[in-house]
Amino acid sequence: MTLDGILNLDKPAGISSARAVDQVKRLLPPKTKIGHAGTLDPFATGVLVLLIGKGTKLCERLMDQQKQYEATIKFGATTATDDPESAEQIYRGTGRLPVKDQEEHHGLAARATMQQIRAVLPRFIGAIQQRPPAFSAMKIDGQRAYKLARGGEEVKLEPRTVHVYGIELLDFSWPLLRVRIDCGRGTYIRSIARDLGEALDVGGHLTQLRRTRVGEFTIERAVTIPQLQTDGVDKHLVPLP
Repeated sequence: MTLDGILNLDKPAGISSARAVDQVKRLLPPKTKIGHAGTLDPFATGVLVLLIGKGTKLCERLMDQQKQYEATIKFGATTATDDPESAEQIYRGTGRLPVKDQEEHHGLAARATMQQIRAVLPRFIGAIQQRPPAFSAMKIDGQRAYKLARGGEEVKLEPRTVHVYGIELLDFSWPLLRVRIDCGRGTYIRSIARDLGEALDVGGHLTQLRRTRVGEFTIERAVTIPQLQTDGVDKHLVPLP
């Protein structure tokens, strides 16, 4: 028996994309090829497009598809990884904001207001220059940036052009901001969280991330690993175009 197709998986939090692929691979016939079209960090959840059998040939095509995320950004603190995978450091501020726009809060950085957030968000929409996180899979002289960063080396990644098609505000209650982001390939939502915090001079990092769409594959139609274990993979396989 051979299986060829695409699987729209809802990746759970706490495992890497590679681990999710391995768990699904155990449910496939021996020697079946399997891969994925776009990594999700271990803490992130949502749509992970798995390519099975001849579907692996569609990898580049699917990675180029537009993606949508729902993200929670926490202001007032930063982390080395720009996400919840490392310890928070309280952001003390740089004093760049006008005094009239600052609200002292127990000696910490000023709070941001919804008005201020709406004013700076347009900077992050369109073809923007974005610096990848130091803890990322980007390569420096053939080595992964995150390996260098974990080894204590200073990592300097050059900004690159990415495309953000829209950012929708979903909810805001200091220090948490929830947004929906539509973007293109290579966009780091962690970088948006970090850079938005810097632009507001309050600091910021990502605390939750859920990918809700990759091209035509939506979270509403995604399947979980327990469902696959119960039903089998073939029942949920999307035929190749």
